[in-house]
Amino acid sequence: MLRLLLCSCGFLASSSSSFGSFATSVCFCRFGYNYSSGVWQFEGYGYVPYGTSGVCIMQVFGASAPRPTTLMVRVYNGSLMYYKGPVLVPNIYDQWFRLNVVHDVDSAKVKVYINGTLKIEADGRGGTSHAFKCGVYAQNNDSYYMESRWKGIKVLKKCD
Repeated sequence: MLRLLLCSCGFLASSSSSFGSFATSVCFCRFGYNYSSGVWQFEGYGYVPYGTSGVCIMQVFGASAPRPTTLMVRVYNGSLMYYKGPVLVPNIYDQWFRLNVVHDVDSAKVKVYINGTLKIEADGRGGTSHAFKCGVYAQNNDSYYMESRWKGIKVLKKCD
């Protein structure tokens, strides 16, 4: 099966390669630096068009095994979610939203804000190296067409 992926990195990717029953479906951009301590923030304006589902649109990469990520912001059937739940924002399709993710590595906490409102504070997941990524990355029950758009991306580090 040929899959079309569109992400704000300026790439249109198609994927038909598979390994067993897993098809590779990823178009992610990495922003900022790899970091291992301190307080870091991702800010960006995201847009997910109708029909995109079963996809991670933003992540904090890096965690202790067996997990690869400290945070995933996913879209399932129009709802913006922390991993598979809870729902952060229902009905996210076809509108721009501001996403801020604050990762306090030393305190092992991550906070997610949507349009300036704190939606979740979760525990960190360890790891020695982290990075912010956004785009599209197929998850469970993914749609044939996956797209996320991003603008105004900033990565900030809290100064001591």
